[in-house]
Amino acid sequence: MRTITLTLSSAWRPDAGRPGGHPAGAVARPSRSRFGSPDGDFAADTRVSGLESEDDDVPPLPCAALATLSCAVCLLGAPANADARFVRFGDRPLERGDRGRDVRVLQRWMTRVGVETGVDGVFGPHTISSVRRYERRFSMKVDGRVSRDQARGLRERAMAVPVLREQAAALPPAALAADGRTAVAPAPAPAPVQLVIAAANALADKPYRYGGGHGDFEDSAYDCSGAVSYVLHAAGLLPSPLDSSGLMQFGEAGQGTWMTVYARGDHAYVVIAGLRFDTSGRGEEGPRWRSEPGSRRRYEARHPAGL
Repeated sequence: MRTITLTLSSAWRPDAGRPGGHPAGAVARPSRSRFGSPDGDFAADTRVSGLESEDDDVPPLPCAALATLSCAVCLLGAPANADARFVRFGDRPLERGDRGRDVRVLQRWMTRVGVETGVDGVFGPHTISSVRRYERRFSMKVDGRVSRDQARGLRERAMAVPVLREQAAALPPAALAADGRTAVAPAPAPAPVQLVIAAANALADKPYRYGGGHGDFEDSAYDCSGAVSYVLHAAGLLPSPLDSSGLMQFGEAGQGTWMTVYARGDHAYVVIAGLRFDTSGRGEEGPRWRSEPGSRRRYEARHPAGL
């Protein structure tokens, strides 16, 4: 049940209209409650129709009448889901069936940290699936629910994303060489990034073969995860080949500043200094540099520590 609190304006007092008192036209003004939001504050106006007016002909309501009205509002209550429209994210645990503005914030922030989630304000099957993916990504108990502690952690990660993106955007990108097949590492790139780019260049004329690069790093053909494993190994970032599912647990969660591996159960690719290295895309099949961005829907974003 929601309680609407009404406060008297400082301009109204019991002696209003008496000598030395305040103007008889002063009126009672209800309080305004502000609800903080990570997406911008908004004011929830709790005024009751007819209580606030700038018309001097409207007489003030005496204290007794205000008290009676306040009690009546409390007794009548509000719809059971009314507060859910305004509750802040993290003020309550979230689970299947919940609805409200905090669920919408959850869904937006899940997408921001790389777990694609539709925004409809309903904690339904799709949101549960996204939460479970998020929990697996960050090595949490996988139950498809969001505790207050999880909400706090998600908030911190979501708030850090714009900073990381700004840092990555400020870095000079890799560029395709004149041959259109190899890439040139940006001069300030750290040694591991330059090694990864050089290793990718070495594979740029290899054909595609399912399972290629998994029996041994050195192979005559490569599949998607085999190619990603090869370039990571060349920089000392991976001791043995991983398939796409294994790359979903590689390194640390989230996008990196210099390098990000995108993996899901059936595919994997890597973005290095802003340039995608992938076995699928426009042009030839096989491990190649791709100028167009890759899909990130339902991919896990991972990166080497410090990169």
